[in-house]
Amino acid sequence: MSRGTVVRSTVMGFARALARALISEDIARRRGLLQSLDPRVRLVGLFSLVLAVTLSRRLWVVGVLFVVALAVAVLSNVSLAILAKRVWLVVFVFTSAIAFPAIFLTPGTPVATFAGGAVHITEQGLTTSGLLIARVETAVTFTTLLILCTAWAQVLKALRSFRLPQEAIAMLAMTHRYIFLLTETATQVFESRESRTVGVLPAAEQRRITAATAGVLLSKSIDLSNDVYLAMQSRGFRGEIRTLSEFHMQSWDYVGLLAFLLAGGAAVWMGR
Repeated sequence: MSRGTVVRSTVMGFARALARALISEDIARRRGLLQSLDPRVRLVGLFSLVLAVTLSRRLWVVGVLFVVALAVAVLSNVSLAILAKRVWLVVFVFTSAIAFPAIFLTPGTPVATFAGGAVHITEQGLTTSGLLIARVETAVTFTTLLILCTAWAQVLKALRSFRLPQEAIAMLAMTHRYIFLLTETATQVFESRESRTVGVLPAAEQRRITAATAGVLLSKSIDLSNDVYLAMQSRGFRGEIRTLSEFHMQSWDYVGLLAFLLAGGAAVWMGR
């Protein structure tokens, strides 16, 4: 089959998804600023900065917080290229599509006119759109740093330490595990289909095979979800996340937590 077939591209997409997950686990084991802090400090600190980004109404304040996110990423040994490809570019495309109409629909001082003055771009519309894009980019960057620099089990354990219900923890744990199992199963199904196909199939036949494979995968996913739950139950999972390392707050953790909270509070105050 040619490299452009639907089956091959789907298999390669699943492989890339697994590769990105392995990269995330590797980053969480590196030495860096965030990795040196208690997971609870990372959770509270980064979410306080996300809240500050959400509450800030001034573009320059959000810009400063974005620079802070870049500094944290560099000090935590997170590649900016990974953030650019996995976060900034994707978020920019989708957020820009949402913010674009505001350039024309927001009333205010016109800076450019089109169609004989019937359509115009306003200064307030540009500011609103820029603020929305900057907010989303910065908030998602902070959230991504938390996920990249913290193992998923530690994230769940940190959430549980703040009295998040066991049901919510179990749902997050099962969803995370199920995604990887489903991805692996889908990869095996598509590879099996590709290995039994000879020659280049017409586009219509490729679509038919893809649709049939998706149906099989859906039926297998129903059984797989039950198997995941039973496997976790048989290994003693009852909603409590247990890890080999216990959480212990050190002096450095208190310093980091204070720095995060002060930065978030200052951003909210200056961004009013």
